[in-house]
Amino acid sequence: MDAQLLLIAALALLALVLGLGWWSARRRWSTATRRRVGRAIRGEADAESLLEAAGFAITDRQVRAFGWFEVDGEEVEFEVRADLMVEALDGSGWPPGSRLVAEVKTGDRAPNPGHPATRRQLLEYQRVFEPDGLLLVDVEAGRLVQIAFP
Repeated sequence: MDAQLLLIAALALLALVLGLGWWSARRRWSTATRRRVGRAIRGEADAESLLEAAGFAITDRQVRAFGWFEVDGEEVEFEVRADLMVEALDGSGWPPGSRLVAEVKTGDRAPNPGHPATRRQLLEYQRVFEPDGLLLVDVEAGRLVQIAFP
């Protein structure tokens, strides 16, 4: 009888510890996700201000497009989503009417065009959207970086 009570108590304690661990991890993830989403939303608003001040008009947000590649002769479709589409105005340094994709980045590594994930993302945008140009918006540094894949 005592062994059974001890086993039941140990199982109840284990369930409690696992439950608290799950709850704590879920709460931390939720807080981190909320913080990241909030930073992204603020970053995109700041990016729009930077772009407009540099002579660009925002024409669209969160633009979806589709591309294709082949795997063993079979066509595979993929989707990309660009943060902003912009049009060059007078004074932007681009011919007026030029259509560009602007990718907004915050954080330490992501605004660096040499960062592999950022570079690949920009290369996909060039291939799928076929814009007149690409802009990487480094929100925290307050600068626009022109990207080209010759």
